[in-house]
Amino acid sequence: MKYDLTNRTVAITGAAGGLGQDLAKALRARGASVALLDLDADAVGDLAERLGDDSVARGWQTDVRNLDNLTEVMDAVAAHFEGLDVVVAGAGTGGPIGPIAGMAPGDWERTIDVNLNGVWRTFKAALPHVAFQRGHLLAVASMASFVHSPLHSPYSASKAGVLGMCNSLRPELRQFGVTVGSAHPSFFRSFMVDEVLDDPVARNVWNDFSGLFKLVPRETVVDAIVGGIERRAEQIVVPRRFTASAKVSGLFRPLVERFVFPDSRVMQAIAHFTTTPFGTT
Repeated sequence: MKYDLTNRTVAITGAAGGLGQDLAKALRARGASVALLDLDADAVGDLAERLGDDSVARGWQTDVRNLDNLTEVMDAVAAHFEGLDVVVAGAGTGGPIGPIAGMAPGDWERTIDVNLNGVWRTFKAALPHVAFQRGHLLAVASMASFVHSPLHSPYSASKAGVLGMCNSLRPELRQFGVTVGSAHPSFFRSFMVDEVLDDPVARNVWNDFSGLFKLVPRETVVDAIVGGIERRAEQIVVPRRFTASAKVSGLFRPLVERFVFPDSRVMQAIAHFTTTPFGTT
């Protein structure tokens, strides 16, 4: 049965990003009220004004690295809108691209803290309100949850972790009427991906964003995520042609490593950073 979003309240972290903004617009078009959460208070404030008065759209400054802050904001959202039905954990970072030998510990830790710990904090802070409404939790993960690219270990680990967390939470929260989903889009145009497109190493690793890594229109991703919320779907894979690969990713991994990421391409990418895989000359 369709989960009608009319008069529901949806909170979105990372709402100032390209995907977050478009999701907010699409959800408003479905009749939902939106709480826009982001580090950039001015951006979500401006977006809220474009979407309607504060009875249907309002922005809050939020840091997903701070549980106390998230809890205060989720409490404020629920009080303002008289409830909180759906949470979209969309805040994220692309993380560094490069071999482990030259990677700073802080780069790894920040990526995990935002992309994985940030989702956990978002869900924990929102859960009391979402459980009261018997609502839905959605994490925006990535195709990287299943396809683990070389030279991108922090991001791959964070997104695989999000998938595992959602799979664990689903049976845990089902008894309380709360459903849990994860979204796994391939590359699409966003502020984050625009930076990657300008990186010659990234273009090398991902085959100049052709073939398997061809960019997906952002509106396709938005439509799939909103439709997934309305179905309370467990997984949303975009584009849909990757669904089978996502569900049996472990079977395809050796083929992906051999044909999608051949040794020659990986070594070319590593050569941008160091003369040997371990950072020695």
